[in-house]
Amino acid sequence: MKNVLITGGAGFIGSNFIRYLLREETGVKIVNLDKLTYAGSQENLTHLEDPHRHHFVQGDICDQTLVENLMREHAVDTIVHFAAESHVDRSIAGPAAFIQTNVVGTFSLLEAARKIWVDEKNISLDEARFHHISTDEVYGSLGPQEPAFAETTAYAPSSPYAASKAASDYLVRAHAHTYGLPVTISNCSNNYGPYQFPEKLIPLMISNALAGKALPLYGDGQQIRDWLYVEDHCAAISLILRSGRPGETYNIGGNNQPTNLDVVRQLCAVLDELAPDSGVPYDSLITFVGDRPGHDRRYAMDIRKIEAELGWHPQVDLETGLRKTVAWYLANTHWVVAIRSGDDYQRWIEENYERRGEAT
Repeated sequence: MKNVLITGGAGFIGSNFIRYLLREETGVKIVNLDKLTYAGSQENLTHLEDPHRHHFVQGDICDQTLVENLMREHAVDTIVHFAAESHVDRSIAGPAAFIQTNVVGTFSLLEAARKIWVDEKNISLDEARFHHISTDEVYGSLGPQEPAFAETTAYAPSSPYAASKAASDYLVRAHAHTYGLPVTISNCSNNYGPYQFPEKLIPLMISNALAGKALPLYGDGQQIRDWLYVEDHCAAISLILRSGRPGETYNIGGNNQPTNLDVVRQLCAVLDELAPDSGVPYDSLITFVGDRPGHDRRYAMDIRKIEAELGWHPQVDLETGLRKTVAWYLANTHWVVAIRSGDDYQRWIEENYERRGEAT
């Protein structure tokens, strides 16, 4: 791993992974390809360590010619593919963008890698790696007593977002099987931490609470998720790149299963301690709004494979991670204000939450 092409590196997980690589992998050079859609921002790439090893390119992963030229110019031996439309609610409102980015975009990247590595043989396949970031949502929803998702669990996506990611996973596996492309896939659970766009649950609740606004929870708030601190996710990806077996899939999770309501109450308790200026307990702002269509009830990840093969396990428990996340948002209010002031963000919050009405 010498020259790494990272797609979606101006987004939440991608920018955190860039910071991780620059800190932990001396000598690695990064080409960061990002379209800078609503969830990507160069604000996420300020104050990088060793910034001369980071080269930013604004562009679309669907532009195969651009990707091929970047791979040739920078002798790319590793692709880490984060770029994706990733919000379930947005996929319900407008699924076309998810098919274009997550399916067509992934196919375009795979074809570029095939041309450069397999056809042109610019890099030995023994030294190349295409790593694809996927999601636990491809597995569908679990019942209360069902075992956690394993790498062998059958796919059963239940939203346009999950279906688009499942399709991209199949394309990655097909290119490995048919063309010999050296690939790995990781399916991660819900990430949280610094730089996360505040349409997702945890940063939305933090930013709304600090603004004295309602904390909207879908339905009864009893949906269960597995929460993964983003720094732990970055460490897992790095391990897979260095030691993961080509062709393999690895589940990555935080080993916890709180309800969404429990998570928000924990956040409120941390905010009561660290930012007690509201005059009332933050959990008094919790409101229940109409549920979204087809809302999966429970996710859980079986991470025994990555623990056994690579020795990875999450280092940051949920309580510690939530505290670190709140502290970051409190220390970076300028970032939050800049993101929340965007027209797209304001319009989306109004359409997705304020028009739902109270849960019945």
